[in-house]
Amino acid sequence: MAKAPRLDLPSIEASLRAVQQDFEHINRQLETRRDPLSDAVIAHMMTGYRQVDQLLAEGIDPFALGNSGALLELNYLVICGTDRMLREECAAALRATEERFYAKRDGGFESLAEYLALLDGETVWRRAAAAYIHVLSEPQLYIEGNHRTGALIMSWMLAREGKPPFVLSVDNAKAYFDPSSVTKETRKHSLRMLLTRRKLMKRFAALLKDGAQKTHLLR
Repeated sequence: MAKAPRLDLPSIEASLRAVQQDFEHINRQLETRRDPLSDAVIAHMMTGYRQVDQLLAEGIDPFALGNSGALLELNYLVICGTDRMLREECAAALRATEERFYAKRDGGFESLAEYLALLDGETVWRRAAAAYIHVLSEPQLYIEGNHRTGALIMSWMLAREGKPPFVLSVDNAKAYFDPSSVTKETRKHSLRMLLTRRKLMKRFAALLKDGAQKTHLLR
C-alpha cells in the first residue's frame, strides 16, 4: 500500500504569513476588498491544515458514508479553533451550522456529495474546483468560513491524489479572491451560474494546477 501523502505544515504557514505581511498591497489589486489575515485566522487555518494532514495519515475519506462529520469539524476549526472555551461560546452557532450542513437542500452536504459523484471521471483539479464552487455559491454549505473551509476541502482532495494542497500565497491571492467573490454572489442553479460555471471551474482548476507549490507536500 502506498504511503499516505503528508502536508508540509511549516511551509504552509510561511505562505500564509507572507500573505499577511503583504496584504495591504494585495488588497489594492482585488476587485472586491477583503479583510486582512489576522493572527487568529492564520492560527485557525493551521489547525485546519493539521486536521487535513491527520485525515490523510489515517486514510479517512470525509465523503465516505459515516464520515461527513469530518467536513463539519474542518469548518469548526477555521471558525473556533480548538480552544474549549471558545467552542462553548460558539456552541449555538455550531449547532446552527450542523443543521444547515445536513439539511435536505441545494446547499447541504448531500447535494455536494451527489454533485461530486457526477464528476468522478474528471481530473482532480476540476473536481476540487467544482467542490469549492459548490461550497461557496448560494446557498452556501456553512454559515461562516466557506472560503477557508473550501480551501481545506480542496487541499484534502488534491493531496489524497498526491497533488500539492491549495495554499493562499502572495502570487495566487488575486487569482483566488476575484473569482471567489463572483462565486459567492451566484446561486447554484441560477441562469448566471449556468452561464459561468464552466468558466469558473476552468479558472479555479488552472489556479490549483498551475500555482501548485510542491514544497507544501512532503514526499
